[in-house]
Amino acid sequence: MAIKEPITVDIFIPCFVDQLAPQIGFNMVKVLEKVGCRVHYNPNQSCCGQPAFNAGYFDNAREVAIKFLKDFPEPDRYIVTPSASCAGMVRNSYELLFKKHPGYAGDLARISKNTFEFTEFLVDVLGITRVQGSRLEGVATYHDSCSALRECHISKAPRWLLRNVEGLELRELKENETCCGFGGTFAVKFEAISTAMGEQKVQHAIDTQAQILVSTDYSCLMHLNGYIEKHKLPIRTMHIADELASGW
Repeated sequence: MAIKEPITVDIFIPCFVDQLAPQIGFNMVKVLEKVGCRVHYNPNQSCCGQPAFNAGYFDNAREVAIKFLKDFPEPDRYIVTPSASCAGMVRNSYELLFKKHPGYAGDLARISKNTFEFTEFLVDVLGITRVQGSRLEGVATYHDSCSALRECHISKAPRWLLRNVEGLELRELKENETCCGFGGTFAVKFEAISTAMGEQKVQHAIDTQAQILVSTDYSCLMHLNGYIEKHKLPIRTMHIADELASGW
């Protein structure tokens, strides 16, 4: 399934994807081009400002956010990112950062309107629920990241896409709306609580007898995969962009 007329989209690659899992970005591009998009990447892009914002360094976060606004100047071009936490930062938290800086109101409105998480862009903007050629044998379960579910209201889009991956069976996770325990700096400040929450999430995933734990957010998967690898558990993590790019 592909769009009738090609459109140009900007992509934003989160810091942790760029540094730790670049294949997620490449696979997102692969899928976007597969469905008929022209992909533009600005190599000057850096961070959306979320780490500084979550740590309470609002002035520093604003400086990074101003750079983000400048890095994506096109007024009518969609910005697509493989991270609901980054999309949520731009669409929701920028409003707080620039509350006392009305001079950025126009750019802020443009950026908020144009920024989408990868799966919601495919489903809600392009109307695509099946990526032609996606194939992966096995059983998967889906983890709703807090950012996707609560900040961006994403729930149905990734599930529709996963159910249409040939050879893949999708099973629902118990307490799928519960946080995995990562939460950025939360995992550092409250290590014991974070680990316990991750353990519970992984156990619920194993209880489904799935071989693959999927999410829209690599930050969650990074946290959960650390627990999985440490305890040598019979499940692996996979970002949904990697899943949709499988088989072709």
